[in-house]
Amino acid sequence: MNLIFSQSFKNVWILTISSALAGSLIPVMLLAGSLIGTELAPNAKLATAPLALMILGTAASVVPISACMRSLGRKISLWLFMAVGIATCGLAVAALQLQSFTLFCLASLILGSCNGAILQTRFAAMESVPAEQGAAAASMVMAGGIIAAFVGPELAVIGLHLTGVDYQGSFILGAGCVALAMLVLALYRPATTAVEPSVHSQTPALRILANPSFCLALASGSAAYIIMSFVMTGTPISMHHVYGHNLIDTKWVIQSHIAAMFLPSFIAPLLFKLISIRGMMLLGLACYSATILVGISDTSVNGFWLQLVLLGVGWNFLFVAGTSLLPNTHVHRDRFKAQALNDFTIFSLQAIAALSAGWVINLVSWQQILLGCLVPMAAMLTVLVWEKIKSPQLRGATD
Repeated sequence: MNLIFSQSFKNVWILTISSALAGSLIPVMLLAGSLIGTELAPNAKLATAPLALMILGTAASVVPISACMRSLGRKISLWLFMAVGIATCGLAVAALQLQSFTLFCLASLILGSCNGAILQTRFAAMESVPAEQGAAAASMVMAGGIIAAFVGPELAVIGLHLTGVDYQGSFILGAGCVALAMLVLALYRPATTAVEPSVHSQTPALRILANPSFCLALASGSAAYIIMSFVMTGTPISMHHVYGHNLIDTKWVIQSHIAAMFLPSFIAPLLFKLISIRGMMLLGLACYSATILVGISDTSVNGFWLQLVLLGVGWNFLFVAGTSLLPNTHVHRDRFKAQALNDFTIFSLQAIAALSAGWVINLVSWQQILLGCLVPMAAMLTVLVWEKIKSPQLRGATD
């Protein structure tokens, strides 16, 4: 506890609060995006397209964001992409005014770049503290997402009828939150120089991928996002349109899910010490297994609530574990390349999961959707076992 209140964690606190405020815009899209898509899309199968495009925008922007942060520094780059987020809210407002599904999808795509930059704050936080405190710093930034978990959906509902067009006000309020985040970020003092032309990575991406531990970090983050996105994206449609639960209950479930994604970060540093990074990954897979079991047996509001809470906890354990393992899988000069490779892969796969959710939910039952999550879980477990076998061999070969 004394650690997080130490002077060395000042930057981490600033990044936590700033990213939480800016990140509130993402739950606005998570709650409202598929519901807006249902109203505007020419085909019901495209209802989740705005969410999928936001995630695709995140994936597509990862490499440019990493290059921007390498050349301009973390702070200026974060400001730049937060400004893009504010402008994108204006585009979403215009799209709703015109009732244009195409324009709304474009806004969602661009919003993904803002999300991609916000997600980089976890690396900035880890760079602001000694290496042994990196996991705690990453966990703290993730814990800040609790603010976004409650503020974002509230903004979506409060702004629903703020203007004459549904949900316009939601994006106006979201833009205000991002502007506030930019003001908080002014207090951030980067730990390293902004420009590092002499240390650009020359290591081929395939060599980074050849490290079993890097593959495990990548697999953990990928499984976390694929399953979470696939289930969470389909939840508003399944709850509100398939099972007839009202919007307030749907909002409560989404809020609880997002809170559950970040609340475990408060105890994550302790869990790392007790059960290790790989133990956290197994615990995350166990939570996902429980999600499937609950979802198959109960489609009431309480059933959706429990499965989405378990989904959020499982995501946290897998994603934070993967993030904490990542810096140990490459040398320091390769960090931007490794981070870009990691995030690009994760969010590309997440985009596929989100887009397919809208298509799949029109073809199969909710229970069958949940059973489909067993595939990425099995793949993740396979990589975990492979890394455990290969890593000691590689260490022995280099001794």
